[in-house]
Amino acid sequence: MGLSIKKDDTIIVLAGKEKNKRGRVLSVYPLKEQVLVEKINVIKRHMKPSRKYAQGGIIEKEAPLKVSNVMLICPKCSKPTRIGNTVLQTGKKVRVCKKCREVMD
Repeated sequence: MGLSIKKDDTIIVLAGKEKNKRGRVLSVYPLKEQVLVEKINVIKRHMKPSRKYAQGGIIEKEAPLKVSNVMLICPKCSKPTRIGNTVLQTGKKVRVCKKCREVMD
């Protein structure tokens, strides 16, 4: 159940109300097949005062997106791309951009 998107990758949203927005991945949930993206899919939650939220009230936070609704942006060619896998001569498995064939890791 491996995902090709990792923390700190830059992605573009393909579907939903946040379509065509770009953001940085904050965390990945492989079992749920979801990613949390910075300043994308922001929701409001009514929170009681607690240790974490001393003030309480209405708090805005990011909600996870399905991995199928996002696409990785290649850091080299700056285009949305699919991801391939390649094994280097050293034996290390790395992600590869399908458009420019550059190593991403």
